[in-house]
Amino acid sequence: MDKSKINVRYSKAFFSLAREKNLIGELQKDAGLISSVCTSSSDFILLIESPVIPVSEKMKALKAIFGGKINLFSLNFLLLITQNRRERNIPGIFRDLEELYKQDQGIKTAVLTTAKPINETLVDQIRKSLENEFGGIIQLSQNIDEKLIGGFVLRVDDNQYDASISSQLRRIKEKLLQTELK
Repeated sequence: MDKSKINVRYSKAFFSLAREKNLIGELQKDAGLISSVCTSSSDFILLIESPVIPVSEKMKALKAIFGGKINLFSLNFLLLITQNRRERNIPGIFRDLEELYKQDQGIKTAVLTTAKPINETLVDQIRKSLENEFGGIIQLSQNIDEKLIGGFVLRVDDNQYDASISSQLRRIKEKLLQTELK
């Protein structure tokens, strides 16, 4: 994740101000919308990163894109970032804002990677088990990686549990290569 000082300073300042004004819930929705626009629209990234487009035009475009869709507080923050010529940092700032919100609410992110899709009932059971284990809310997403052959890899924040067949086969191979033939 991009942890530049600029991103961290802007996101922490905005988050603390939003907390003072009791707008954290709206901030989270707005940060999610802005982050999704940043990741899904290459045209938006070209707009904010273009040195040719004047700041005033970028501000007009931001008002047109987000006006009425996000809280006025969030929109003014976007305009302030742009006015200060930090618009290139918008994607990183709003990613950091989402992380601050998750930390504040005790939400952990988990990724379950399997070789084949598993049913929603099992995914819900895994989520509930993780919530009991970690004592908080778990946002669980699922990835498919056929290279795993079978089993799963579970990643919660910075912790990873690898119970895949491919990693077990790799460990067996390493052991066999380390043993001496007599």
